[in-house]
Amino acid sequence: MAVVTDAFFQPAASPGGYLATPHTVGPWDGRLQHAGPPSALVTRAIEATPSSIEGPTQLARITVEILSGVPVGEVVVSAAVARPGRSVELVEAELAAGGRPVLRARAWRVRLAKLDLPDDAVADAPPPPPRPEAPARFTVPHWRVGYLEAIEWRFAEGHFERPGPATAWARQRMPLVAGEEPTGPQRLMLLADSGNGLSQMLDVGRWWFINTELTVHLHREPAGEWLCLRASSTLSDTGVGLAETELYDEEGRIGRGAQALLVGPRPS
Repeated sequence: MAVVTDAFFQPAASPGGYLATPHTVGPWDGRLQHAGPPSALVTRAIEATPSSIEGPTQLARITVEILSGVPVGEVVVSAAVARPGRSVELVEAELAAGGRPVLRARAWRVRLAKLDLPDDAVADAPPPPPRPEAPARFTVPHWRVGYLEAIEWRFAEGHFERPGPATAWARQRMPLVAGEEPTGPQRLMLLADSGNGLSQMLDVGRWWFINTELTVHLHREPAGEWLCLRASSTLSDTGVGLAETELYDEEGRIGRGAQALLVGPRPS
């Protein structure tokens, strides 16, 4: 078990290696990470990969494939440009644990260019609700775990402990990697994987609704430490579900996240 520090990860001695602290622990299994911290860690590796595009760029889409549970321990991250280009490029990243890949990510990076668009081509989405003053409280032990307690949650609608759609403002209480200030995309990917938990429709003591992936589309990079998630889930009696999350910062809407869900009875 990694030593607890005020960060989700601390650098390890091996190249590309990081030690996950107990702040990464998710609600399904105390031995496994919530997918938010490792998703943010591969995003960090993607951002650090030199670009083939000249000038400023933005991540327009990030897809994280969860190949298996990510253990709370040492992980190794790598990334490279898979498809270079002058205007767009595809970057791939992998996170491995115990010598095998447990998470893969692909991201499209797009060049930025100032355009003189017509006013009616730039539509303003409805703003998110105001951020409540009071932090959320958790009464159910299932939700009082490492990752969820490492985030400050403020609910404008719903709650982790109540079924149905929910809207929450959130910010991380600590760095992603010890000693570093996280970027906007890292902050977002740390939180975006929580959409299915925010909008849960089933008793978590009896049912799984685990996401197999996370896909985030961005039309603008997030700014500031506070982000807002407006999430809802749709479940099928065939055991498949979908969680959809509108994503905001304090300036307005920035994009959308989606998660494919595996739904079923939880083992006793």
